[in-house]
Amino acid sequence: MSSLFACILLEHDLRIVLVAAFLCGVGAWVTARLFRRAMQTNGSQRIGWYVLTALATGVAIWCTHFIAMMGFRSGAVVTFDPFLTLLSLFICIVGSVLGFIAAGSKAIRWPSVVGGGLLGFSIAAMHYVGMMAFHVQGQVHWDLLYVVESGILGPVLAMAALYMALKGTARGTNAMAALFAAAILSVHFLGMTALHVVSGGESVVSVHSEALRTMTMAVIGMSLIILVMGMVSYLIDDSTRAETVERLRRMALNDALTGLPNRAHFNDRLDFEIALAAQRGGRLALIGIDLDRFKDINDLRGHSVGDEVLRVLGQRMKAMQQVEQGRFIARTGGDEFTALYRIGISGDVTGFVSRIEQALSDPIAFENLEITPGGSLGVAIFPDDAVDRENLVNCADLAMYRAKSNPLQRICFYEAGMDERIRERRALAADLRDAISHNQLTLHYQVQTIVSTGRIRGYEALLRWNHPRLGQIPPSEFIPLAEESGLILSIGEWVLYTACREAVTWEPPYTIAVNLSAVQFINADLPEIVRKVLAETGLAPERLELELTESTIFADRERSLDLLRQIRALKVSIALDDFGTGYSSLDTLRSFTFDRIKIDRSFFSASEATTQTTAIIRAVLALGKSFGIPVMAEGIETYDQLSMLNVEGCEEAQGFLLGHPVTVDDIIRKGQIARLNGGPDGAGAVDMRRAESGA
Repeated sequence: MSSLFACILLEHDLRIVLVAAFLCGVGAWVTARLFRRAMQTNGSQRIGWYVLTALATGVAIWCTHFIAMMGFRSGAVVTFDPFLTLLSLFICIVGSVLGFIAAGSKAIRWPSVVGGGLLGFSIAAMHYVGMMAFHVQGQVHWDLLYVVESGILGPVLAMAALYMALKGTARGTNAMAALFAAAILSVHFLGMTALHVVSGGESVVSVHSEALRTMTMAVIGMSLIILVMGMVSYLIDDSTRAETVERLRRMALNDALTGLPNRAHFNDRLDFEIALAAQRGGRLALIGIDLDRFKDINDLRGHSVGDEVLRVLGQRMKAMQQVEQGRFIARTGGDEFTALYRIGISGDVTGFVSRIEQALSDPIAFENLEITPGGSLGVAIFPDDAVDRENLVNCADLAMYRAKSNPLQRICFYEAGMDERIRERRALAADLRDAISHNQLTLHYQVQTIVSTGRIRGYEALLRWNHPRLGQIPPSEFIPLAEESGLILSIGEWVLYTACREAVTWEPPYTIAVNLSAVQFINADLPEIVRKVLAETGLAPERLELELTESTIFADRERSLDLLRQIRALKVSIALDDFGTGYSSLDTLRSFTFDRIKIDRSFFSASEATTQTTAIIRAVLALGKSFGIPVMAEGIETYDQLSMLNVEGCEEAQGFLLGHPVTVDDIIRKGQIARLNGGPDGAGAVDMRRAESGA
């Protein structure tokens, strides 16, 4: 050890040794970080980083050696062999590439040992090839003990360096840099301690000529340039990677379409706000937001319009968001948003909720369209309504569900009694799904007559649900459930199929009328479904009449009228139901010639005909005559109403006075119809195959 220190202190220029040690440390530091970056990549990109790492390594080893050699006082004339000098650089670069590849390989059992061995031996090989390039006028002797020590210590330290590097931590990277620098310096100075030069007896010539000084400065400059280039590459890539990570983080926490936080971000924020409110003894409002007609917008206008609606609404809500003040809004589903409001700091929650409701209700202009989405909002308060996240979200959902079921109440605050009411409604919706597969749905038929003669003109098919526990469930209660759950499509197709299959067996061949839900009507396959049902049942299309309301048509007039024309082309009749309660009756009649107008039953709800009722009926009858469309009155329950219709010239009527909805067997027993060939088997029961496949 004393010989080593004597070699460094007495046989070297310490200023140049310090420069060599500094460059060695910088090179090792750059190498460690480049290697860590290489281990974070794959494929050809990793090979590229290995080469860049090896270049920095080679420069660190080679420059340390030759700069330190410039500070060696041999006491004799010194020259360098150019070929061996360059060969030594080539050896350390190639050996470094192989060592780093081995260290990063998953196929090698001990990667740090193999890689470190290759790297350490390349350091030793570079040193002693470089010493072969060192020509001195005199005799050179080697101390083999120090040569062996350098050949062992270098690889051992290199193995330890790569072992720490493979941990993949910042501490491991720093440890690699220190151990790698120690490996380079120990190989060099142990090798120099092993070297003894005996002068040839000639006069001593200063080894630090101007040429050598110039060469030393050039080597130092080039090594710094190469190392700086390597470090800049690392920093640029690291900066780019940091930007990419930040961009990915934003993408992971924010919705791409609206720019609002997504569900994952919202859940984290909700946990934070609940903890903050609990710590401060404050209150927190959770607001569930659901768009009312977004599915219709997508189905009727297209997904591009739906995306634009969401984007605009996202911008409006983002403008209301003030995270630090406790106002936070996220998009948590397709057409669902959720907001948080810190009560007591930001003020009254009612004003904030009203602004959200207004943002949802303001029209959105897009490609000559004006769309008003609207929304239903449910509000739950922490800790008043719930003390944990799951229950708070559930309470807000219940309140929102209540608001959605009541068109007149867009904003609803949670109340304790909602749990039971909503639970019952959800249970009923689940029972309705089971009703399809358990044959609980049946069709009843209500007669439609000619007012002047009392002759039967046809029947309207009406759906009934006989619940095994609750008995008869009114259509006004289960039809909205079917529409909300999407079951209406399969149920509606079954009603159409069953009514047509039954009617085809009737004698006389009366007309059968079937109601269409608005949800069914926006289904683009409706004309094809009608055609398929007619083909399968064999019912003449002239005997089928489809009834729909003005509100159904008004949702998208152009598309609706196009569907009506396609259905009319099948020779199926179309009746306008609930006439007089829609949006623009005159314009609807002008745009499409219906086969029948049905006056809404609300005009006959009074026990006696009034002057106003009579005036309305006369106006509707006049409209029908001017357009050449027959008019039918619904909800006729008294003889006075029927007499008034007869006097005013109304052609057709339907109501309890003329006949209650009954099963087809009851109609047969009354002798109103007879079945051809006994009729279809199970005509009043649900067709299992069709209902289940549709559901």
